[in-house]
Amino acid sequence: MLPEQVRIYEVGPRDGLQNEATPISTTDKVAFIGLLRAAGLRDIEATSFVSPKQIPQLADADELMRHLTAERDPQMRYPVLVPNERGLHRAIAAGATALAVFTAASDEFTKRNIGMTTDESLAAFAPVLRRATEMGWWRRAYVSTAFGCPFTGHVDVAKVVDVALRLDDLGVDEICIGDTIGVGVPSQVHDITANLVGAGIPITNIAYHFHDTRGTALANVLAGLEDGITCFDASTGGTGGCPYAPGAAGNLATEDLVYLLDGLGIAHGVDLAGVIKAARFAAAALNKPLTSKVGQAGGWDSATGARLLPQA
Repeated sequence: MLPEQVRIYEVGPRDGLQNEATPISTTDKVAFIGLLRAAGLRDIEATSFVSPKQIPQLADADELMRHLTAERDPQMRYPVLVPNERGLHRAIAAGATALAVFTAASDEFTKRNIGMTTDESLAAFAPVLRRATEMGWWRRAYVSTAFGCPFTGHVDVAKVVDVALRLDDLGVDEICIGDTIGVGVPSQVHDITANLVGAGIPITNIAYHFHDTRGTALANVLAGLEDGITCFDASTGGTGGCPYAPGAAGNLATEDLVYLLDGLGIAHGVDLAGVIKAARFAAAALNKPLTSKVGQAGGWDSATGARLLPQA
């Protein structure tokens, strides 16, 4: 039986933009996030407090968060990616109240991404997560390359479970399992979910992050729904990828996910027309065509057969 309701975790402003070469102004980022909020999204991963030299697109993290936290809307959550204690200090100063940390099930990927082994990354996150817990922040952790690594190939599900359990011990609220290079298929989703739950991680604490590199993202979402997963990441416009993962195409598009959930009758609180409007805005800001399936085709009125697109 599929869940009655799911949560869409929007990663467009952070993961969606980080790999885009065209610079976007802070003003446009604030406007983009405003459109996402207007569409009904309540979890929006806003930016990353990494070195501006590593991710130039997110060099304005401090300024952007000051704009967002000035609203003080209790319905909104704007998690930020924090790689270390220095990033945490910046996030605190900028007014953040939710964070995400990032590691992987593949040592080689973790080393190329953040310059540490997986074990070293977990040790580095421990004081960050401890301080965030003391401050009452919401805390998420990513386990990347759970379905395959661009450098070493197959990743054993036992490694995914081991990393997830160790993050759980560090006190995170949610563990997001990532198909970083878009190689996963539904049978892997079932296998990973069963092993995580079997190891003692509550199904309600598991989220999935799918890339649509090989066109399997929505099939993997359906597999997750069948398993009882109730949180999925998506990026409005399908933008993104990973600067450290060769061949990683864009994320699952939020508008494509919303269309599927609408068709399945699963509640999520997000307006499709509003998301398409936000996707068009992001594509224009990036000076590139909108490539997501539903972004191009629009919604569909089953009563009339009409194609539905938002007003320009």
